[in-house]
Amino acid sequence: MSAEASRAPRTGADLSQAMWALREGAAVVLPNPAPLTHVVTATTPQAVNEAKGRPLDQPVALWAHHADTLHAVAAVTELDAAGSALAVRLLAEEYLTLLVPLRPSPQPSWLAPACRAGRALLFGARWQPLRPLLDEHPVLYVSSANRPGRQPAATAADALAMFPATVPVLQLPHPLDTGTATAPRQATTTVTLHPDGRLTLHRHGAQDRSYDHSDDYLHHLRAKYGD
Repeated sequence: MSAEASRAPRTGADLSQAMWALREGAAVVLPNPAPLTHVVTATTPQAVNEAKGRPLDQPVALWAHHADTLHAVAAVTELDAAGSALAVRLLAEEYLTLLVPLRPSPQPSWLAPACRAGRALLFGARWQPLRPLLDEHPVLYVSSANRPGRQPAATAADALAMFPATVPVLQLPHPLDTGTATAPRQATTTVTLHPDGRLTLHRHGAQDRSYDHSDDYLHHLRAKYGD
């Protein structure tokens, strides 16, 4: 191999390569629609944490994108029917990360990696370009696409530079809007949904950043979803 070839920049994976990697148990980095950053996902939490370079037992979010998975999660939460329906809409329509309250009874083993302090951490975006990949895996684990001390990857180029070659980075064949100087990409806002239906802000992020105060964003959600 020539010196020039050895210095060739790393290239992204196509959808079929990303799908194959997930089937093999590897973690992959996937894009999200603006204004969100990329995420890293896998069929095991250990693969997600290994890709991020952090302890293998660190909690991750469950990518609750599949109807069966959402139904199974709802069955072990303290949310009533209205609360469960609201959770589904916030995940699918707002692309939020959501903390939901759990019953004290034992949880399914596949949910445990996303549980801490009586709550489960869920992400539920089903972006159309990713649906062929997501549909193969009703249960996935997910976290922001960053290594220790780094910001989440806003572009495929950021992810390719940050993650090792063992972690494929999906690069879609069509251009993606990458955000602007006034609206850069950012990790998702995290909201807590309480048993009584109240919403509180857990972590600032892309969805609430245009609001002066967190209460303004929560008021927007309550008005939009009829609370």
